[in-house]
Amino acid sequence: MNWYRTLRSVLLGSALSALLAACQTPRPVDGEVVVPDSQASHVRFELPEAWGGEVRCGAQGCFLGAIEHENNKVVVYRLQGRTVRLLDRQPVAYHPDSAVWLSDNLLGAAVEEGGAIDIFRLEGERLMRVHKIHVGFSPRDVILLQAQEGHFRLLATPYEGTEVAWLDWYEDNRAAAQVQRTVLCRTPWHPTRVSRVPNAQGGGIAVACLDDKSVIYVPGMDATAQAVVLARFSSIPRQVRPSPTGRWLYIALETGGRNARVHMETGELQWISAPPTGFVSVAALSDDLVLWGDSQQIFLQRLGAAGNVLEARKLVSSGFSTSLQLLDLDKDGHQDLVVLNSAGKEADVFYGPLWELAQPVMP
Repeated sequence: MNWYRTLRSVLLGSALSALLAACQTPRPVDGEVVVPDSQASHVRFELPEAWGGEVRCGAQGCFLGAIEHENNKVVVYRLQGRTVRLLDRQPVAYHPDSAVWLSDNLLGAAVEEGGAIDIFRLEGERLMRVHKIHVGFSPRDVILLQAQEGHFRLLATPYEGTEVAWLDWYEDNRAAAQVQRTVLCRTPWHPTRVSRVPNAQGGGIAVACLDDKSVIYVPGMDATAQAVVLARFSSIPRQVRPSPTGRWLYIALETGGRNARVHMETGELQWISAPPTGFVSVAALSDDLVLWGDSQQIFLQRLGAAGNVLEARKLVSSGFSTSLQLLDLDKDGHQDLVVLNSAGKEADVFYGPLWELAQPVMP
């Protein structure tokens, strides 16, 4: 594990936990609804050391499935309008790292100890563990690749190492879960699906390789496909995410005073000005409006055609913001932002329009 990444995480975790303990909002308990203000544009709620998670909106509403890394728990919240309510919290083995919805009521959690993906079913307002898929290493991330008629194809990537696992699991367990391990790169974190790849038809999977200091993609969702290097860097690429149209792949770099984006048709690499401390997460509102996450801030940038910064704004978050997700939670036509903080005791929801909500940053 890279020494800078480890030291930074330890120091930020200690400092933020002490700072945020002094300014906690009331903690939700089972059945309690958190309603700070029906018109609130920023809602905070208890979710300590949330290393990963995902909101999914379906017929029954919007639900956040997430993990509490240090508490060794998987949790589910209901997000309705501008309120947040805790439904359930279940224990898992030592250090869960991420969670992903497989369907409206199936949630998978990557758990380091035992090297497994724990699968839970949300029954009413309670989580019930229904299966465990052993992947052969300590998983950092798990993402859903395909879901069809009770058959789920997943990709699990490691906390450290080079192996990834391609998983096939049937909800009714009519066949044993299939696990195919392949070598990808050194420390592939936070893989994401992309709809385009340069100079080729179709999409694939893109991922930041922390210890290789590169960004790669795998064409299609084929475990046997050869990975292709999109770009190499002198700084650590922490996370990659596509813009809504798939035209750009945005790359958050930990240090160096700049981030990057790759044109996903031509392969062109553009540099984007950033603070020297860099960023650890990214999400794009549009092709040229991007959000970057770091310690207690979300940085918004409007970009020109060459990646030049036209204007910048900022939102203040509640911790070390390593997971950003955009979706319209309150159905008002504006994208909202869910922020999970891997260091700190709370998560954030910012209700759009986000650019108008953010404060201008002086040049």
